[in-house]
Amino acid sequence: MTTRKDDPFFGELYLRTTKPFISEQVTEAEAAYLRQVFTDHAPEGPLVDLGCGHGRHLAHLTGTRPVFGLDRDWLSLEEAKAITPVARGDFSGLPFKSGALAGAWAWYNSVCTFPDSDFSQLLREVHRCLKPNGLLVIHTSPREKIATQPDAHAEHQLPDGSRLVEDAHYDPSTGRDLARRQLTLTDGRVMAADFFIRYYSLPELLRVLEAVGFRPLFAHGGLGFEAPSPEAEDLIVGVSRG
Repeated sequence: MTTRKDDPFFGELYLRTTKPFISEQVTEAEAAYLRQVFTDHAPEGPLVDLGCGHGRHLAHLTGTRPVFGLDRDWLSLEEAKAITPVARGDFSGLPFKSGALAGAWAWYNSVCTFPDSDFSQLLREVHRCLKPNGLLVIHTSPREKIATQPDAHAEHQLPDGSRLVEDAHYDPSTGRDLARRQLTLTDGRVMAADFFIRYYSLPELLRVLEAVGFRPLFAHGGLGFEAPSPEAEDLIVGVSRG
């Protein structure tokens, strides 16, 4: 699996251009959803946030059971480690013993930025670390929804005065949304990177998960536990280690 330790997208650029768009109210609602599904579907034991970033979910999920964060970006982890124990690592080799985890979650496409073969290897590694009946929750958006908006352009002035420009194009042959993000800081410094997000339809995602040994438990189209839909903004899938 590609480690991408020096990926210019994940680091200061990602942190500066993500935090301003995620409100505390949204984070609280997502954390409430996660608490409920782990209470309903996961055995007792520790949980891990795969791609925890600066730890916005961790702050709301600590206290009921051990919760850990994992990410590749040391800058984000500097913030997350003030909340709960975290580890810097690659998803292809998780720093947990086999069968050690009761559950894991990967939010905001955090595991959908890998080539398909690497994604399968990542899922096998999560499967290894989960207890029997351990729960994995993946959050993304349905492929059908992205396909209706194949080209996107956005410009924003962030609260610190910096200017963000992003362009994206969806490639239906690969399921990838190919994007470029550029941030111009007030001191004139420019950060830019190309990246992609791989989107799946619900049947396609379930096939990949089942192929590595997961058992489907639920699929939702939003935080209200509504049924999944190709028109929904969210696709949230919960699977269990059989």
